[in-house]
Amino acid sequence: MDGKCFHVSLRKLKIILEMIKFEHSIFALPFAFMGAVLGNIVVEHTWPTWSEIFWVTVAMVGARSAAMSLNRLIDRYIDAKNPRTANRAIPAGLISVAEVVVFIIASFALLFFAAFQLNALAVKLLPLAVFVLILYSYTKRFTWLCHFVLGVAIGFGPLGGFVATTGQVNFTGLLLFLSVMFWTAGFDIIYACQDYEFDRKEGLYSMPSRFGIANALLVARVCHVITFIGLLALYVTANLSVWFLVGVLISGAILVYEHLLVKPTDLSKLDVAFFNMNGILSMVMFTFTMIDLVIA
Repeated sequence: MDGKCFHVSLRKLKIILEMIKFEHSIFALPFAFMGAVLGNIVVEHTWPTWSEIFWVTVAMVGARSAAMSLNRLIDRYIDAKNPRTANRAIPAGLISVAEVVVFIIASFALLFFAAFQLNALAVKLLPLAVFVLILYSYTKRFTWLCHFVLGVAIGFGPLGGFVATTGQVNFTGLLLFLSVMFWTAGFDIIYACQDYEFDRKEGLYSMPSRFGIANALLVARVCHVITFIGLLALYVTANLSVWFLVGVLISGAILVYEHLLVKPTDLSKLDVAFFNMNGILSMVMFTFTMIDLVIA
């Protein structure tokens, strides 16, 4: 590959990474690490190996990259109509459909290769994970439960980390999965409020377009209450120390603040509520989980 081709390829890769908001991996990756470490400590009473952590990271990068690229590809015509998303890479003509398809195939290959480096259960669960990843991008066309399908997809991250280091699914892993699932559904409902008018006009399904912004935000609050209860239950059932509880309480305060930022009549702080608060929450939970396990 000559210098010109290399620079073109690098530019295309940069466009794709911007398209899929690669930096938003901070939402899911800390919970995947949390699942991997917590699972191994609770079940095996030892730390996961660096090899396991590496392949969990590779699997998460592959899964998220494939899922986000698929979403952008499948939604390209919808994105072109929406003023908020019309400047995304595909509708704006910055990258071709063929190039995105190649990236999706490479991302799925990365996910599959990583799973085969872990254990048999991780491989057996691959078809289910891939099915949900693909299904999510179509759900806004037929159900307002689309936010919960995304929750399942993101929840597979920490559950996958748990499976990767333990080779099993138990109550602790399921509690973490459910907590992250409802957390994701809650913040995705908040995010969908900004497309309320567009979704109603185009006949797309979402909690805000079906029930209105005020009711949707109420459902988001309920989702985050369930998240908080789930994390508290995890603290009790996994016999964790006060450090984990501190992380849960801080996360609860973050969720309260997130909902104070967004009102049915004022969505001007939605980006702060969605991006900043949830990124901080995932890092807080991972950090206090690590402090708990290291000190214990």
